[in-house]
Amino acid sequence: MLVPLVYLVMTMARLQAGSFAVSQAAREAGRAFVTAESEEVAGPRARAAAHVAFLDQSFEGQGRLRLACDGSPCLRPEGRVETTATVRVPLPLVPTFVRDVVPLSIPVSASHLSTVDRFRGDP
Repeated sequence: MLVPLVYLVMTMARLQAGSFAVSQAAREAGRAFVTAESEEVAGPRARAAAHVAFLDQSFEGQGRLRLACDGSPCLRPEGRVETTATVRVPLPLVPTFVRDVVPLSIPVSASHLSTVDRFRGDP
């Protein structure tokens, strides 16, 4: 009875870590994007912020980030940028050879909508 309970707690902890990772990655990537000086540095800056968020919760190299602007250029005053972060959380204590045969992971995602400052000057 104790072993399934411990496994359940471990699984829920990893899912919570995945949830924290995608939430933080989406929020911080959007914030980094809309505060960038130019569109050339905005994308890499957002990806770097998301990478730090995934790394913070031990999902290095597993998370994905998608950026979408509501118009062109992205960094115009009051422009909106949607950032969506996703990660597949593997179930704990499952051997790698089993994961290669049967996908034993749970997808977790979060989106965040960031708005460029209304009083932003021209980039």
